[in-house]
Amino acid sequence: MEEQLDRLVEKAWKGFLETPENERFLIAIGGIPGSGKTTLSKRLTAALNARYASEHPSHPPIAAFVPMDGFHLTRAQLDAMPDPVTAHARRGAAFTFDGEGFLRLVQRLREPLTDATTTVFAPSFDHAVKDPKENDIAVGRTHRIVVLEGNYILLSTPPWVKASQLANLRVFINTSEATARARLAARHLAAGIAATAAEADRRAVENDLVNGAEIIRLRVPDVHVNIESVDDDSWF
Repeated sequence: MEEQLDRLVEKAWKGFLETPENERFLIAIGGIPGSGKTTLSKRLTAALNARYASEHPSHPPIAAFVPMDGFHLTRAQLDAMPDPVTAHARRGAAFTFDGEGFLRLVQRLREPLTDATTTVFAPSFDHAVKDPKENDIAVGRTHRIVVLEGNYILLSTPPWVKASQLANLRVFINTSEATARARLAARHLAAGIAATAAEADRRAVENDLVNGAEIIRLRVPDVHVNIESVDDDSWF
């Protein structure tokens, strides 16, 4: 990962320096489930903050990380769907997310920065209660770089495509189905989503990789950076 991360940091930093001071530089990182989006996004955010701190040691962090997980529909919302059993079984599919809510967040982040700009709050996902937690991620006036990450962030269908077009830098992580499958099964087992290795693998195949195929098929064509996520420990 290191070499690809270094190149991405350089490209993002150059783009940020070319961005007017009254605008944020938005980075959208997409990929199939298990591709390593969260790992890369967190490391990119940390690297950009370190780069900024080396030049402005007394300033607050310049970059914030906002994953799309907080826009999962709640379990109550899934219960209210016409087929709640399928909705719960397919949780994680695009139709189980609040795409319009995510678009509104990106639109707010795209608004010009002024002295009157207030903190923008985004939801997170509380894995303990298995539902979103409102207003848990703060993007302040001084956060001029925002790393956005999620499965559907680079989808070419509305409302997702409207959000992706507001990003300054679009990054897609490629990974093999076999690598993603192994990572997802291990994740489901560790998180207690599945009780056995066989159940964890079945969920990866029947839900996550189905979503992954849709993500690849409907990905926006104008991706700026493609990154290869390989089967090594740096992506965990």
